[in-house]
Amino acid sequence: MSFERYVALGDSFTEGVGDPDPSRPNGLRGWADLVAGELARHSENFAYANLAIRGRLLRPIIDEQLETAVAMRPDLVTIYAGGNNLMRPKLDLDALAAEYDEAIGKLAATGARILMWTAYDGSWAPVFGLLRGRWAVYNELVREIADRHGATIVDFWRFDEYRDLRMWDFDRLHMSAAGHHNMAIRVLDLLGVEHGLGPVEFDEAPVLTRAQERAADRAWMREFLVPWMGRRLRGVSSGDGVTPKYPELGPVRF
Repeated sequence: MSFERYVALGDSFTEGVGDPDPSRPNGLRGWADLVAGELARHSENFAYANLAIRGRLLRPIIDEQLETAVAMRPDLVTIYAGGNNLMRPKLDLDALAAEYDEAIGKLAATGARILMWTAYDGSWAPVFGLLRGRWAVYNELVREIADRHGATIVDFWRFDEYRDLRMWDFDRLHMSAAGHHNMAIRVLDLLGVEHGLGPVEFDEAPVLTRAQERAADRAWMREFLVPWMGRRLRGVSSGDGVTPKYPELGPVRF
C-alpha cells in the first residue's frame, strides 16, 4: 500500500515532543516523521505536512489545522486530539466528542484514509490513575466516531509495551525517542506498509526498591507536575509561540 499526500494533525503527541532532533524544525522528530520517511520510500511523488502544535486543545486544533488539512487533499490523515482536554479539571466529554465527530466527518469527506488514537491507559502512574475513568469513556466515544466515519483506530489503550517507563520521557506524559519509534512501527504495520524500522529492544529493566520508586515519583512531581499545574493556573501553554514543523505539503528531506 502506498500514499502520496500525508497530513498529520494534533498536539505534542504528533509534533514529536519527547524525541529531540536539533536538525529538524522545532528540534523534534517523532513517530509521524518516521512514518513519513518510510512512506516516502514507496512513492516518488510523496508529500508530507505536519500541522501539530504542542499543548493544543481540541478546539484550537480544529480551528487552526482542519481546513488547512482538507485543502491539501490528503490521501492519509492522522489525528490525535483531545488529550490535553482530558487533563483539564472540568470537561464535558459529550460536547468534546460532538466537536471531534464533526471534524472527522469533514476529514472523511476528502476520501482520505484516517487514523485516530485512543488515549493511553496511564493508570499505573501517580496522579494520572485518577483520570482512568475519564480516559475510558473518551476512548469509547472515539471508537464510535471512528466507526461512524470509517476511520481506523490506533488502540493505544491496549499497547502493553508502554508500561515500560523507558518508552516515556521524564515527564511521563510524552513518549521517549523509543516510544515514538515503536509508535511509528505500530502505525506502519496497521497500514500494511513495508518498512525498515527495527523493533525497540531494551536491556533488562533495573529493579528499583520501593524507596527508589518513591524518590523518582517525588522528583517527577517536583520537576514536572508542579510546574505543569502552575502553567495551567496562569493560562500559559507550552505551545505559545510555536509554529507547525511542516505547514505545507512537501517532499521528505530529513
